[in-house]
Amino acid sequence: QVQLVESGGRLVQVGESLRLSCLVSGVTMRDYDVAWFRQAPGKEREFVAVRSWNDYSPYYAGSVKDRFTVSRDNAKNMVDLQMNNLEPGDTAVYYCAADFGLRPLNSGKTYKYWGQGTQVTVSS
Repeated sequence: QVQLVESGGRLVQVGESLRLSCLVSGVTMRDYDVAWFRQAPGKEREFVAVRSWNDYSPYYAGSVKDRFTVSRDNAKNMVDLQMNNLEPGDTAVYYCAADFGLRPLNSGKTYKYWGQGTQVTVSS
């Protein structure tokens, strides 16, 4: 059974940093692309970042590029999202997702496995 479990979300102040983690189990993680998405209240889910199975250069949404860093440790089955200089617009539930195969990596429609999400709130 495939499981993704996010952790690390909490209330922070503008400009602070936060590190989210996604623990993947039930699959050989090195074969899977693992991405982060987020959904703010009243908004659609949006892509944040992805680290592909072959660990090529990560890909980021424009709104988080230069502030967020996604990393993966296949030995630990973990994918982390380091978020720096947080802004109120980063407030959302953050989800990690995993899947494999040739497909668009920045679309939530192409991921089969999802975590339950972790809440990040950035207060001004």
